[in-house]
Amino acid sequence: MEKSKYDELIKKHSPKENKFKNMIISFIVGGLVGLIGQCLITFYSSFNGISKDEAASLMMVTIIFLSCLFTSLGFFDNWVSKSGAGLFVPISGFAHATTSAALEYKKEGYVFGIGSNIFKLSGSVILYGVISAYVFGIIRFVFFGG
Repeated sequence: MEKSKYDELIKKHSPKENKFKNMIISFIVGGLVGLIGQCLITFYSSFNGISKDEAASLMMVTIIFLSCLFTSLGFFDNWVSKSGAGLFVPISGFAHATTSAALEYKKEGYVFGIGSNIFKLSGSVILYGVISAYVFGIIRFVFFGG
C-alpha cells in the first residue's frame, strides 16, 4: 500500500478532536487547580505565625501529596484523560509523572526499579528546566545587571 493511501486511511478512521472544547476544559480545570491552590494558601496563612511564603510552600507540598496519592490510587490518569493540560501542566503533572514511573517499576525493587526509573518520565523536565534557568539567569545578569 502506498504511503499516501495509508495516510488517508488513517486520517479517515482516526477520531476527530475538538480542540476548542479541549482548550476550554483545560482552562477551567487549570483555573480550578489555581483556585484550590489559593484557598490552601489562605487556609494555611490563617494559622498564627505562618507567612504567605510558608503557606505557598505548604500549598505546593499539599498539591504534590494529593497528586501522588490520587496517582497511586488510580484516579489521576482518568482525570487527566478528561481534563487534559489543565491538570497535567501544573506541579500536579510533575508529581503524577514521577509517581507513575515509580509505581511502574516497583516490582523490580527499590534500587533497580524505583531508584533507577523514578525520573524516567520527568527527567527531561528537570534537565531542560535547569538548563533554561541557567541560560535565562545569564541573560538577566548580562542585560539587567544581576
